[in-house]
Amino acid sequence: MRSSQPQQDQRIGPPIRTEVRWDRPIPLQPHVYLCEGSADETTVMGHILSFTSLLAQGAPPVAAPPPQAMMATNYEWGLVLGVAFVLLGILLSVSYFTRTGIIARSTTMEATRQPLFILLMVLAIILMLILAFLPYLTFGEDIKMFKDGGLATILISGVLLAVWTASTSISQEIEGRTAMTLLSKPVNRRQFVVGKYLGILQAVLLLILPLTIVFCALIYYKVGYDAREQSREIPEFFDLENMRPNMDRLLPVLQAIPPMFLVLCEIAVLAAVSVAISTRAPLVVNMTSSFAIFVIAHIAPVLVQQESGGLEPVRFVANLIAIALPGLEFFNTQTAVSTDTIVAPIYLGTAVVYCACYSTMAILLAFILFEDRDLT
Repeated sequence: MRSSQPQQDQRIGPPIRTEVRWDRPIPLQPHVYLCEGSADETTVMGHILSFTSLLAQGAPPVAAPPPQAMMATNYEWGLVLGVAFVLLGILLSVSYFTRTGIIARSTTMEATRQPLFILLMVLAIILMLILAFLPYLTFGEDIKMFKDGGLATILISGVLLAVWTASTSISQEIEGRTAMTLLSKPVNRRQFVVGKYLGILQAVLLLILPLTIVFCALIYYKVGYDAREQSREIPEFFDLENMRPNMDRLLPVLQAIPPMFLVLCEIAVLAAVSVAISTRAPLVVNMTSSFAIFVIAHIAPVLVQQESGGLEPVRFVANLIAIALPGLEFFNTQTAVSTDTIVAPIYLGTAVVYCACYSTMAILLAFILFEDRDLT
């Protein structure tokens, strides 16, 4: 008889669409070795790359919920919210009480004043309104299709803003010699790079926040709209008896909020990669390279799976691409949306750790590339 236990994936790189229990901790690889040596950016970046590779192997990018999936305890979600507020507090503290924050606030102001910022927000809201009332002909699964389309809309809008801002605020300032004027003040190159990255993140947050509010409001409304279109009982808009929102409408909204954190993590990783490229490449090259990485990183697990039985050199190249490029499939939200499952806090925590490690590695790479860049 065959064992019912799934076999352990022994391939190099992140495993492909293996099952993960969202209600229990994700097993990480126990063997993480840090080499002794100098603490320069190259060594630290190598350590982080090794750790993120092991982390991606221990936590597969696409997770499937168990049959009897349950919501996490209030303590766990309180811890998640606490960590989110702490990270937001750190971001605001750096922005308003350090020299790096001066550059961050300037970058945020520059990004929000661009016509692209308003254009992306308006187009995203219009597209979500169209998706909300578009008939999908899915026999009661329209709300899932809308959530998937809405999350993809917010992701693309955030990535476009992050890559465009990185290109205009870094590469064009370097080519226009304005960066040299800024660095002549008591601001070093590392503070310049970090400030630009934090400013991009703040601009992305200012874009995503209203889009998320509109997205959740449309989900809340669409539950009743779909019920009316399918001649079912329409749930009340507000539960007056218990003085709270109707749970039939509120539950799909709650299920869509955790994937928003995954979307934000993916944007943060791509923003860090774009910042690193912008220190050397012009606007067109940066945008082309960033979106090429976005596409290849999403299909890299498929390449590894298809080449698992192929030639050794081809398999090595596929595994190298899967390890070197960011594991964006780690932040894939389709499984959670399609199964109406609330992502567990442990998975969100692991995704945040992976995002922080890879973003740090990309910023360290930006330090190296920008350190000897001639600004004259």
